[in-house]
Amino acid sequence: MTFSYAGEKYYPQAVRWDAPIARGTLPGLLTDAVNDYGARTAIEFRSRPISFIDLQSRVDSAAAGFLRAGYRRGATIALFLGNTPDHPVNFFGALKSGARLVHLSALDGEIALSHKLKDSGARILVTTNLAALLPMALKFLDKGLLDRLIVCEDDDWGAIGTHQLPLPDDPRVVTFSNFIAGAIAPAEWPNISPDDVALLQYTGGTTGLPKGAMLSHGNLTSAVSIYNVWGAPARAERNQIERVICVLPLFHIYALTVILLSRLKLGDVISLHQRFDVGAVLDDIEKKKATAFPGVPTMWIAIAADPSLEGRDLSSLAVASSGGAPLPVEVARLFEGKTGLKLKSGWGMTETCSSGTGHPRGGPDKPGSIGLALPGIELDVVSLDDPAKVLGVGETGEIRIKGPNVTRGYLNRAQETAEAFVGDRFLTGDIGYMDADGYFYLVDRKKDMIISGGFNVYPQMIEQAIYTHPSVQEVIVIGVKDDYRGEAAKAFVTLRKGAEPFTIDDLRAFLTGKLGKHELPAAVEFVTELPRTSVGKLSRHALRDLITTPTLSQQQASGGHP
Repeated sequence: MTFSYAGEKYYPQAVRWDAPIARGTLPGLLTDAVNDYGARTAIEFRSRPISFIDLQSRVDSAAAGFLRAGYRRGATIALFLGNTPDHPVNFFGALKSGARLVHLSALDGEIALSHKLKDSGARILVTTNLAALLPMALKFLDKGLLDRLIVCEDDDWGAIGTHQLPLPDDPRVVTFSNFIAGAIAPAEWPNISPDDVALLQYTGGTTGLPKGAMLSHGNLTSAVSIYNVWGAPARAERNQIERVICVLPLFHIYALTVILLSRLKLGDVISLHQRFDVGAVLDDIEKKKATAFPGVPTMWIAIAADPSLEGRDLSSLAVASSGGAPLPVEVARLFEGKTGLKLKSGWGMTETCSSGTGHPRGGPDKPGSIGLALPGIELDVVSLDDPAKVLGVGETGEIRIKGPNVTRGYLNRAQETAEAFVGDRFLTGDIGYMDADGYFYLVDRKKDMIISGGFNVYPQMIEQAIYTHPSVQEVIVIGVKDDYRGEAAKAFVTLRKGAEPFTIDDLRAFLTGKLGKHELPAAVEFVTELPRTSVGKLSRHALRDLITTPTLSQQQASGGHP
């Protein structure tokens, strides 16, 4: 048998690299699932089942509401929601109306969220009356960033002790139930093309604020198809309706593609959790017989450290996977030692709708590898000096990717889009190599972006917030190794004349509200001078080269995890 590339010989049986990859629209994906699975449970939330038919009915009501309000093709609708069924209802509802979406992370601070609203052009936002989100949403309204705020009421899902807030008397604020009341579905829904942009998913770069990757319906449905082609043999072998735990946030590309979209397509049950709790996850596996749990390394670190783990019956769990950030080899080994389950990590990006590489069940054991290129995806490694020059086996360079799942570029960023592509191949910014078996490995990143606990953290945004501290003269933020999160932000600060040093706890308290919890620095070090480039700009690259020198380190503040 001949193979399209080196790694294909390790693919699951009957899976070919050149397998057909389906491409369609997201409303079409849901409609097909409803036709296939009908009354079967699609989502379970707070022990309440929501069938595919019920989900579609709620989606149609949301879509009719958006259309009646004038939000259709050309409109951008922002979602500022946590893990409740309100997310899929409004996600599919907005798309069915013909609009496009922008996800706002519930973990971000005001600076990032305000930028995403302005840059995306969204003037309508869907949120919830939960205390964790509503005050920030109202702040955007007060700042003139929104024309309308739609507020979902958590009681609709049988709220259990959640902290909900009353709504202000403001004509621009409407409850979701009132927004959709009386809205009638059109005789014919708007025509949507696979080439239409479905989602603006913001991601970071080395400079400036986050930029919106334009992900089309075709990109996202192709990613779903890629995952489903890859996993088909294992699913056929198990031959059951899977129960998939979703604690990953649905506003993140990993959970959106790997869990929500892929599992709806397959007719599985999505066990939706509002937050990560080790005990609740282990109970879902032991008592409710969950079969799959995609997590990020910080979750697996917490689970591996749980004292009850070895006494738990995890026999139902067939798929334990990690993504979002590099998985420490020692964590995978610890988890396997305690449970007997293999914990594998893949690689993907916002710009690739999450799909990129994966580990075949029967392939060789390659600790530290991110796996093989998935079906339909072309990966290669190119020279850092010449991104058109392809390198050979074992040579380290920048990883490029090509596939139907790859973004067309960044919103309002023509130059950055052009710089990100060599022809039709996307430059990932990740540095790595491929071995003789076709397995890929990551060794570094070109970008200054920090991945902390699976979430993107942008140094410049942290710096901007730290600069508002009255004692700070200059600051550079870089990522440092963190045993729990993989990486954490560390701030190097020079003080204003006469100012006294402060502790990391003081700094974190000052930054709370300005930044998301995951963005708060884990350490601060005071220095007399920060390195600069030849033109006088502060230099992160030079700082990394200097941080081990005794002349730089003046004071190290201690600090724990947020």
